[in-house]
Amino acid sequence: MCSLATFPIPAHNGYVTVCETNGELLAVPEDTYDEQSTTQSLNYPVVTLSTDSRRSLSTESAKSAFLEHKETLWKRIMSAWYEDGTTGALEEVANSKDIDMQWLSKIACWGLGGVRWWNSLHGWYSPHLVLSSEDMTAEFSTNRDWSKSDIRCFAWHPHTVKFAVVFNDDSIKVYSSGQDIVPTLKHKAQKGVATVAWKPLSASVLAVACQTCVLIWHVDPTSLATRPSTSSVQILMTDGHTPVTSLAWSPHGDLLLSASPADTAMMVWDIAMETCVPLRRYGGGGVSSLSWSPDGTKVFAGTPSSLFRVWECQKWSCEKWTNLSGKCQAACWSPDGATVLFTTADDPIIYSLSFSLQLDESRPVIGGSQSAVSCIDLSEVCFECDDREVKIGGTAKHMIWDPTGERLAVTFKNNCNGSEYIAVYRTKLHPVLEIMPCGFIKGKDGELPNDISFQNEFKDGALLTVVWSSGRVSHIPLIYIHSDQVNNEHMHNNKLRNGNGHMNNTILYTEH
Repeated sequence: MCSLATFPIPAHNGYVTVCETNGELLAVPEDTYDEQSTTQSLNYPVVTLSTDSRRSLSTESAKSAFLEHKETLWKRIMSAWYEDGTTGALEEVANSKDIDMQWLSKIACWGLGGVRWWNSLHGWYSPHLVLSSEDMTAEFSTNRDWSKSDIRCFAWHPHTVKFAVVFNDDSIKVYSSGQDIVPTLKHKAQKGVATVAWKPLSASVLAVACQTCVLIWHVDPTSLATRPSTSSVQILMTDGHTPVTSLAWSPHGDLLLSASPADTAMMVWDIAMETCVPLRRYGGGGVSSLSWSPDGTKVFAGTPSSLFRVWECQKWSCEKWTNLSGKCQAACWSPDGATVLFTTADDPIIYSLSFSLQLDESRPVIGGSQSAVSCIDLSEVCFECDDREVKIGGTAKHMIWDPTGERLAVTFKNNCNGSEYIAVYRTKLHPVLEIMPCGFIKGKDGELPNDISFQNEFKDGALLTVVWSSGRVSHIPLIYIHSDQVNNEHMHNNKLRNGNGHMNNTILYTEH
């Protein structure tokens, strides 16, 4: 099992990590680091924070952003009840910050929990159900500080140098390489955005998980408009499926999954028809996270309780794993879909679960191992750095595997020592899973990594994008030679040898 104790010493204060080269993470002094020139050298757009995007919408209520401030609480309750029924009215009261109505707000929170309990139809108490929608989104977001973060979400397009950025005011900007126009997406239903996901095999479709619905934006890459109209968006909504905190597209983009921690069903959406089929299993208290395997055969579904499920995607049957030490905090698939890594909220261990290959497509099976194997120990360790002790380790907040399956990045929760660092591992899938230390990524002094994302197609290794607590977005190239290229080189060299083990008279070139 790989331990943090085997990692190299982290970067000193006053240094910032810029890249991986020759198998090591390189850090340079902050005063010599030019973020903008580094980004431009990659030919990537520079994300800038405007005054409007930094300013959060009124915290009184998500709806108050679109209602006159002279409206009284009771009028807002009636409006919410008219639009969204009992749940909407309770949401309005629960989110109210009126000092004179704090007692009513608390009652509404419990009432909202009761409504959600009834909707989710499970028989035991789940503490997360008494949270307001905003608090629930913050609890299950991959962002370490969703409520206060200047940038709440970041999503790379799967095929092009384009990404979507969700700001604190719930506006979304789409940045593309080589284009000066940056479309801004806004909609009255676009509130409490938890995550966004680009549709595979499409240049323009972006799914947005909102407080009360899923929005599907169609952003024409050739359009010169900076504010696409509302005619460019579809609204997908179903009763009891709020707030939406997780989305997952199938690898071919024909289906979209959505999940809510307050709903025991995950929804399978047909975007063209704007219809959905609920896949419901009782127990677990809801569905908090989704991850579709890259090979398209399985879906990992985490819950707010100590169990998770893995679904097969032909007949939609599932298997569940129970008795975890806590709720599933993060999970990610290997590129071949044969292994899933996961970690829980209360345990500093990352586990691996392997799955057998599906040989007969007419008889789909999940084929998961009976039990998970401990593969990474995140327990706290102490390093001597700058004549001082630096403690790093604890429970993970988020975890992602790069598309090549050769780099794994892990962030830590706020209550962990060294939460300003990102742990990066080298991984190898074949013939067996191997996990080795690479190093720690550090931002500028005082910055914490709020969110992380790998670019899908980066030719020189992997590219890790980090959203820092300061609002800064950095792109960190992890430069290495892919293992399949190394294997092909070895095979090529072997063919050049004659039967006596000597090299044939052929000119060879080094990798340099």
